[in-house]
Amino acid sequence: MARKTGSHSEITGPKIRAEAQRLFARYGFAAVSMRQIAGAVGVQAGALYLYTSDKEALLFDLLKTHMDELIAAWRAEPAGGDAHARLERFVRFHIRFNLERAEAVFLSYMELRNLSPENFAVIEGLRKTYETELEEILKAGQDEGVFLIPDTKLATMAIIAMLTGVNTWFREGGRLSRAMVADIYWDMVRKSVGA
Repeated sequence: MARKTGSHSEITGPKIRAEAQRLFARYGFAAVSMRQIAGAVGVQAGALYLYTSDKEALLFDLLKTHMDELIAAWRAEPAGGDAHARLERFVRFHIRFNLERAEAVFLSYMELRNLSPENFAVIEGLRKTYETELEEILKAGQDEGVFLIPDTKLATMAIIAMLTGVNTWFREGGRLSRAMVADIYWDMVRKSVGA
């Protein structure tokens, strides 16, 4: 298990997670060794095992932390308003949150296959929790008569895939600013639900 006390572990633990995330995102989980992570952090490979039991546990920690932070940040957003206002908040939140965490988002979608079935189930459960937040907004919009959606589950998956896709092409300093991207994506989502 990871060491929890002492200034050295408070520095090294986060450095291990940051370097592992960077290396996994750049080269892929399977191609990165614990020795490479240790080298990037500046510790001996054996020292990593003071912080994590193995490479998969490190990946799981990164994915779970990302999902926990995503859900907590969404729930900390201002609540209230009609479904239209809540959907706009969700769209803008999702883009803003994920653009700040491109490596974590990439890992969350590309490296799930490297988790054990038990760890996969945990991450899948967290993803479903987040998806349910959006689906509840869509259902509310149907109830309010402002959204025309034949299947809220399918619409939820399509909207999240579209919003998350921003991370694959957006580049800071490019043709569109973050604000412009959020405005355009909000307009596309709004139209897709018939609002």
